[in-house]
Amino acid sequence: MFDWIASPEAWVALGTLTALEIVLGIDNIIFLSILVNRLPKAQRSFARRLGLSLAMFARLGLLFSLAWVMSLREPIFTFDAITISGRDLILFFGGLFLIIKAAQEIYEALNGVSSERTSSGRASLFSILIQIAVLDIVFSLDSVITAVGLVDQLSIMVIAIVVAVGVMMFAAEGIGNFVDRHPTIKILALAFLILVGAVLVFECFQIHIPKAYIYVAMAFSLTVELINIKVRSSNKTPSP
Repeated sequence: MFDWIASPEAWVALGTLTALEIVLGIDNIIFLSILVNRLPKAQRSFARRLGLSLAMFARLGLLFSLAWVMSLREPIFTFDAITISGRDLILFFGGLFLIIKAAQEIYEALNGVSSERTSSGRASLFSILIQIAVLDIVFSLDSVITAVGLVDQLSIMVIAIVVAVGVMMFAAEGIGNFVDRHPTIKILALAFLILVGAVLVFECFQIHIPKAYIYVAMAFSLTVELINIKVRSSNKTPSP
């Protein structure tokens, strides 16, 4: 299983796959951070760790049931000359859920609804974990298919996923706190999630939009917004 350890090419593949898994996990972290920030502060750290653990187990579970994942590409029915598979249906409903959820969050932010639901905290924690689990499956499907396309060794895929989730756990709290402190970043992130959801829906109908385009556009938008935040902060600083 670990015969690849002496192979430099395998280590390059491991590094490449780990980096890609981290990039593919960005939308997962953003969605997780926004949902977790709706909870009372005492529950956020636990929910964040549990949510990312669910993400890791979802990816590993799909990886070890690889034959089933690949069978999801088999056509189920044809709609207007478009062949729909099980994977397409998961992407469609997952993307639709992501669009609706992000749009709801934007609506509540625009109408001044408090993001922290302190009443019925336990029920809120449960519902948020369910939402995280649903989206973990969608994001994990994309991640696992990417892993299978890059490497052949199962052990390399497992190590890459575990390392990537470890990095996500390290970064998630900082990202969550930053998003919570800057409402404009939250709206930008939600708009990004709507875009990702739309891409997932388009994928269902065989309209392929490279995610690299979305990440480049998002990185540019984020850079501009960070500059705006810095400018606003400088303007608030009293002159000596």
